[in-house]
Amino acid sequence: MPRWMNLGQNFKLNAKRYANKLALKDQRRSFTYAETNRRVNRLAHSLMDLGLAKGDKVAVFMDNCIEMVEVYLATAKTGIIIVPINFRLVGREAEYIAANSDAKVMVVEAQFAEIIDPIKKNLHNIAPQNYVVVGGETTGYLEYEKFISGSPDKEPEASVISKDTWILIYTSGTTGKPKGVIRSHLSHIAFYLINGLEFGFNNRDYCLNILPLCHINSTFYTFLFLYLGGSVYVHPALSFKASELLKIVEEEKITFISLIPTHYNMILNVDEDNRKRDVSSIRKLLCSSAPVRQKMLRAIVTFFPNAELYEGYGSTEAGVVTVMKPEDQISKTGSIGQEVISTELVKIVDFQGNEVSTGEVGEIFSRGPMLFDEYYKLPEKTLESFKNGWFSAGDMGRKDEDGFYYIVDRKDNMIITGGENVYPSEVEEVVGSNECVFDCACIGLPDEKWGEKIVAIVALKDGVDEKNISEKDIRDCCRLKLASYKRPKDIIFITSDEMPRTPTGKILHRKLKDRYVV
Repeated sequence: MPRWMNLGQNFKLNAKRYANKLALKDQRRSFTYAETNRRVNRLAHSLMDLGLAKGDKVAVFMDNCIEMVEVYLATAKTGIIIVPINFRLVGREAEYIAANSDAKVMVVEAQFAEIIDPIKKNLHNIAPQNYVVVGGETTGYLEYEKFISGSPDKEPEASVISKDTWILIYTSGTTGKPKGVIRSHLSHIAFYLINGLEFGFNNRDYCLNILPLCHINSTFYTFLFLYLGGSVYVHPALSFKASELLKIVEEEKITFISLIPTHYNMILNVDEDNRKRDVSSIRKLLCSSAPVRQKMLRAIVTFFPNAELYEGYGSTEAGVVTVMKPEDQISKTGSIGQEVISTELVKIVDFQGNEVSTGEVGEIFSRGPMLFDEYYKLPEKTLESFKNGWFSAGDMGRKDEDGFYYIVDRKDNMIITGGENVYPSEVEEVVGSNECVFDCACIGLPDEKWGEKIVAIVALKDGVDEKNISEKDIRDCCRLKLASYKRPKDIIFITSDEMPRTPTGKILHRKLKDRYVV
């Protein structure tokens, strides 16, 4: 196998090649490549001093910040595996991932310490002294800057090869439990090189990262630019404001942003003063996680006059599979585009595994160099997802006569709200735990702001009506057990007889969607 340089090894080279060039910046600080590399080396030595070695895992529970980028880089240099945990999760959800991943160290942003503190006692793999805090001194944690300050800034000694695991990232599962996705250094190298060619990126690009670094999109695009020698502005995802984004674009002369439709919708609705911001530096835009309607597409292109708009389709497991390019946006509205360079032809098959004809709907499979290795501790799930080396994320789609692909439905009724993937079964389990509830079905209905909003259709037990249970009761239960983006926006009470089912008793989510779509 070729000895491709991974991100950590390449960053060492970039620190010499672009020593005085801006690497990372946020609202308070900026670091050159040479400065960043020294900080990353200190962090790498500090993690190893805690007893971590190649193959061990460090969990991170942070919003976007420079320190989180540094953890990614330090693990890339040492062979330690990073486990990013979505900071929007509540304690029990974060606990499952930290425990399941076998993490031995956890790096936590100070604002989230109150979420992690109660679950520490249950995380037996993490020693009490192996918690690090970013953003302020907190009892029971090592303060990040002090933690790295005493370590040498020389390159760590580690043997890391491209096929080694770099990231263990968790994605929602249809059973309600997240699945750990094992991704190698090589799969990310493939992403950087392939997408660099597809989009025409170079080392003069300046990326504004505002999507969460605990998601695969940000781990792809943030580090693509650091791999190429470009610059990255890191902005917290929690404090997203369209006006602030436009201000940063104007002042920093940003050239690329990856956003979701919800973000674009907020940008298009800013006041007149913010519409006057100079955004002419933007030359490439990406929209992912959900399709862009033609009306919004035209508005985005008008708002950013010098930008080319791309759409991407992929998954945590497969990476980017198809790209919809600017020149095809109007003629192929609604399409997810065509295969990216080096991704083997996507194929669409029926439930018997036979390829379907052009225009017919089937399950989408793909394979290529960005593909993940396996699900962590779930060999049976890995086998289910692959067919002769081809992977499926469970999406149903079709291909037209020109070779463009279209998503028709999500095999497992997944809901995409504000760019977050939510599987109904997880929400249904929480709502169904109420003693008054007979059954529950969660569906995604169109929403102008979020793309889709989660609606809980709640069937009450016989003899129970809305005098016994209220929407507030359901919301209170969800607030304690679910991350905010997973909580239903609307709750509809029905009788059990009104719940549509198959002859075997399974709820027909599609019929519910048809019933309640306005």
